[in-house]
Amino acid sequence: MGKKIVLSILSVLISIVVFAQSSADTIHYRKIYYFGGTGMAFPMGKTKDILTPKFSGSMGLDISLKDSRFYVMPVLYTLSFGYKQQIEDGITNYKIENGDATFYNLSLSAGMRKQYRRLNTYAYVGPGFGLFLEPRAIVRPEVSIVEIEKKSKFNISSKLGVGADYKFKGFFLGLELGYVHSFTKIQNTPINALTVMVGLKSDITRLGDKVVSVLGVDGSISGKQ
Repeated sequence: MGKKIVLSILSVLISIVVFAQSSADTIHYRKIYYFGGTGMAFPMGKTKDILTPKFSGSMGLDISLKDSRFYVMPVLYTLSFGYKQQIEDGITNYKIENGDATFYNLSLSAGMRKQYRRLNTYAYVGPGFGLFLEPRAIVRPEVSIVEIEKKSKFNISSKLGVGADYKFKGFFLGLELGYVHSFTKIQNTPINALTVMVGLKSDITRLGDKVVSVLGVDGSISGKQ
């Protein structure tokens, strides 16, 4: 099931690459957009034995390159999960059954898009890094207390995805489907998850121009200065 989803995302990405070669994007020309989304991350494969989906979020920037069909997209994903500990790690003899875990993943992706008037489709791929916080139960019988501590682990990951957004007056409404794979294991299992996000995107190019001006750099992002 997981491989089929990844192959589907890759096929859509390749299709957008082909179509984008001969199309002009007028909406994103010399633009920077901020976007925020909410949704869920669905564990895949053996990851489902440890993690279960909970509401998650994302926020980032959509920065057009000189050829506006192409862009870079730094995004912070906060992926929340239910957590079931499988392996004792020597800290305690107790395992967490119904805990909470969080995966903070900064994705530094690049991609391309295809414009159909107000509708845009896009695809991206890139590396990421972040922290995975998993709970641990520290039992203190002398004071009748169980402490829940968060154990952090650094993660290196990859992320690819496809999506679409539609331009309304003043904002975009979008849907994104992605796949994240962590090369760092938790409980001897890598993190594999399907992310589904719905969100809004808004133009912050003028703010970017102001930042460029404050820094004393000649020119502007929008080309109007």
